[in-house]
Amino acid sequence: MRTFSAIAGSALFLVVAPGVVAGLAPWLLTDHYRKPLSALPSFVPAGSLLVVGAATLLLHAFARFALEGLGTPAPVAPTEKLVVGGIYRHVRNPMYVAVLAIILGQALIFSSWAVLVYGLVAAAAMVSFVKIYEEPTLTNRYGAEYETYRRAVPGWLPRLTPWRGQ
Repeated sequence: MRTFSAIAGSALFLVVAPGVVAGLAPWLLTDHYRKPLSALPSFVPAGSLLVVGAATLLLHAFARFALEGLGTPAPVAPTEKLVVGGIYRHVRNPMYVAVLAIILGQALIFSSWAVLVYGLVAAAAMVSFVKIYEEPTLTNRYGAEYETYRRAVPGWLPRLTPWRGQ
């Protein structure tokens, strides 16, 4: 896939998938962000930091797919190369982790139990998708390279020191 196509496809997928899961759904659950902000001290700043930090990591991860992997996160247009640079040296599923952090941040900002429960359901769906579809697909596509990476880098809780493989 050409770099421009990979960037365009990744940008489109960013709007469609994380945009809906971490943006549209919480927006609807918080009455279009008109719900009052949390009255609990530090919930709004902590939630805001989570949202901004996670959004930054999400954009980094999407850029890695387009520029390093020459593909997209969408299953219909996968990367040509296994993406293991940048944030992927710390955690295998940074996009999912970032999306969940964005949802959690919004739950804190609005003290919203609905958004928190939604986040838990989204987490269960993501973990299931990774186990049932992504890991077997990546093993079939990249073989021993992915298996080495999978054993060295945690899927959900980032390691503090970057993996130095490859």
